[in-house]
This record gives sequence, C-alpha cells and structure tokens, in this order.
Amino acid sequence: MNDAVEMSDAQLLTLAAESAQKLQREVAKAVVGQDEVLEAMLVTLAAGGHALLVGVPGLAKTLLVSSLAKALDLSFGRVQFTPDLLPADITGTDVLHEDEGKRSLRFMPGPIFHNLVLADEINRTPPKTQAALLQAMQERHVTVGTKTHALPGPFQVFATRNPIEQEGTYPLPEAQRDRFLLEIMVSYPSEEQEREVALRTTAPSKAVVEPVVSRDQLAAIIGLVPRIPVTDEAVHLAVRFARASRPSNDVAPDEVKQYVRYGAGPRGSQALVMAAKARAALRGEAAADVDDVRAMVIPTLRHRLVLSYRADAEAVGPLDIIRVIQKHCR
Repeated sequence: MNDAVEMSDAQLLTLAAESAQKLQREVAKAVVGQDEVLEAMLVTLAAGGHALLVGVPGLAKTLLVSSLAKALDLSFGRVQFTPDLLPADITGTDVLHEDEGKRSLRFMPGPIFHNLVLADEINRTPPKTQAALLQAMQERHVTVGTKTHALPGPFQVFATRNPIEQEGTYPLPEAQRDRFLLEIMVSYPSEEQEREVALRTTAPSKAVVEPVVSRDQLAAIIGLVPRIPVTDEAVHLAVRFARASRPSNDVAPDEVKQYVRYGAGPRGSQALVMAAKARAALRGEAAADVDDVRAMVIPTLRHRLVLSYRADAEAVGPLDIIRVIQKHCR
C-alpha cells in the first residue's frame, strides 16, 4: 500500500510543503525564473483544478507544463489547437478492427487520455471542439458514440492563450473560462534571467528533470486540500470579492457597475476558497486565512469577468476592475 495513504493530515501537510519545494527546485533545472507562475501552477494541481496560462510566445509555457509532468512522474499529452481541429482529434474515436475474420469497433484514445494535458492556443479552435474539452474538464470523462470513457486520474488541463494574436481565433465561452480554476499570466523574464536562458538553450547539454514526487503522493495532497480548515473571515472575504464583481449587486463599487456586464458567479467564490486552501497546504499552514484569499483573488476572478463595450473603449481591463474590488473590500 502507498505510504501516503496511511499518513495523518499533519504528515500530509508536511508532505505538501516539502513536495512544493522539491518541485520548484526540480523544474528550475529546465526553466529559468517564472517562480510565481510555477507557484500558481502548483496551487492548481493541489486544488485538483485546471489553469489557463496567458503569455506571448517563447516564454516557456510548454516547457513549464512538460517539466512539471516529469517531476511528478505523470503522463503528458499535448494538443495543438487549430481551426480545423475536430472533437475526435482530442477525445479519440472508434475504429474498425478485424481479428480472425471478425470485425468490431475498437476505441482509440486521443491525446486527452493523459494525467497532465497541455491545450496549446486553446482559442484557435471552434466552439464545437472547445465543448469536447469542456466535458472532459468538468466531468473527467468523455463520450464517444454511445460509450463513456473515464479519463486517468489525476487529470488536469493547462491551456495556453496568446494575448496578442487575434487573427484566426475564437473567443472562449464564459462557461469554458469558468472551468479554469486560475488564469496565470506569464511575463517576460528579467535581463539576468534572459541571459541565463540564452546560455542554457544554446549549450550542448540539456538539463534532465527527474521525478521527485510520485503520482500517489500528488493524489494524497489533492485529497488533503478540501480538508484544510478555512477561517470564517476568509470565507466571508472570498464571497464578498465575488459579489462585489457583479454590477447588479448593491455592494459593487461604481467602476464595476460602469464597466462590467457580468461578474463572477458562485463558482468564483468556491474557486477562491479552494485556491486559498491549496496555497495554505503548499506552505505547510494548518488553515487558510484572509491572506491566502487576498493572494489568490486576481488569478481566480480575473478571467471570470465579462466587461462592457465601454470598458474596451476606455481601455479598462479585468485587472483594473479587480484592483478596485480589492480596495473596496478591505
């Protein structure tokens, strides 16, 4: 039997904190910088959720996900989203199989049948194909023909979206964005980090990422996070943040009423509490508090806001609105 299964919650809490440090050190062998991005990705993993990585090309988003999969000894699948991608290209399809003169349909699983899946440039595929991924993310299984196939556990999706190339893209539906626990912004490295990247990537030898946390240990940490206590003040703050993002709510600040069409729904406050719990667990803290909620409010709520045309005209973005909400909910 796996040792992690027999651990107490206190021991699992120690395991979570130690695992986070091991993973950060191991992934750093392949990826320079991006510490905050990696921390948010680990929060996503511990919470059992999915994340949307947003950044310009060449910032090591794919390398981050693949390196994390290696450090966790998870199977890794990548789907390059294109306008002609079909749902079957993601989920798999039934193919005709002949054995000793007998014909039968056999399911050939698609690239989504992995523990950690990178959905690259997710907004380049039509809504019908996006819907196939939506079912997998929400229900952890896919339906092909008349049969339903369970996905391997753990199953988590990291999707990337390019913020500057709009030609040939499709907007992500609100229901799709809402399934992502966090939206993680990937920024440019510092000058010193970029020099290190240039040296590493042009050298003959490449860093090898080794497994440092097992799949069973990750599963135990994911099981621990919902059991992490959270203070009443933290829950109250998380709910208040979400409600303040809705223009129809009395507690919403004036800027929300002016620039927001739809705010975060109840799934937003749920995600904020869960992300706060995961952050606390990875830091070895016995309970999540208001500091954890405040730390996770931007990546949790930013992608759940639907702004008005006036916001576009006046160059007001989701981050501007959340900054206002943060000040309003102090």
